[in-house]
Amino acid sequence: MHARKTIITCAITGNITRPDQHPGLPITPEQIADSALEAATAGAAVVHIHVRDPSTGQPSMDVALYRDVMDRIRAVDDQLIINLTTGPGGRFVPGDDDPKVAGPGTTLMQPEKRVEHIAELRPDICSLDLNTMNSGTQVVINTPRNVARMARVIREAGVKPELEIFDSGDIHLARELIDDGVLNGPGLWTLVTGVKYGFASTPETILYARNLLPAGAIWSAFGIGRFEFPVVGLAWLAGGHVRVGLEDNIYISRGVLADSNAELVARARDIVLSLGGEVASAREARDMLELA
Repeated sequence: MHARKTIITCAITGNITRPDQHPGLPITPEQIADSALEAATAGAAVVHIHVRDPSTGQPSMDVALYRDVMDRIRAVDDQLIINLTTGPGGRFVPGDDDPKVAGPGTTLMQPEKRVEHIAELRPDICSLDLNTMNSGTQVVINTPRNVARMARVIREAGVKPELEIFDSGDIHLARELIDDGVLNGPGLWTLVTGVKYGFASTPETILYARNLLPAGAIWSAFGIGRFEFPVVGLAWLAGGHVRVGLEDNIYISRGVLADSNAELVARARDIVLSLGGEVASAREARDMLELA
């Protein structure tokens, strides 16, 4: 049994899961905040937040929407750890006639624009993607220079970056940025598994990736789709923390939609407890992550 308690993160809505895939997907700021608070009641100490255009359900980076979500959460719970995404704004789709020209679906934007909500709202944590990889017909691009530019804004805002890792090269890049003083070590890391062309959701992968992290690193892992709950167990057994949520998986069992994020968190909590672990409260997680 681990000496430390396990932090459960809940990824509330993401930017890829569609409302037509799950009728209960949180879309409006009120729905996102309510789902986050329900997840906290079920055992989540951290909530990972994307926002959506309330009228269309499409992903958004509107600072006002992020502020609305944060204000609603904080009005009820001042301990729940809020983790805002900085992932949107890094996708490129080569044009059909000229691959140098961006085609429909491209979201690439100036790095500082991807973190302007972090500078303004100063959440507890924000994600920082290190990956450059194929993603369907798109390419996700996070160059070392652009990651460093985003990291500087995050540091100036006094926010802790959560380093999202999709493959081993991302770890090497992050460690180089730590060595260069761009990021503080040993860091807070999340291993993303089950994404096509990235880390596989296997014990071998998780152990390999864990062993590449700096000594003393705090890390978690999650699996996409059907790998969500197996990776909860794998991550715990390997000494890591865990993440679940409708961003990553919409099913509670094969072919059965989860009622809510809270149901997914409750299942993760039960897995941790059944393995002999303990679940960290938000206050305990703050102490572990050295947050105020």
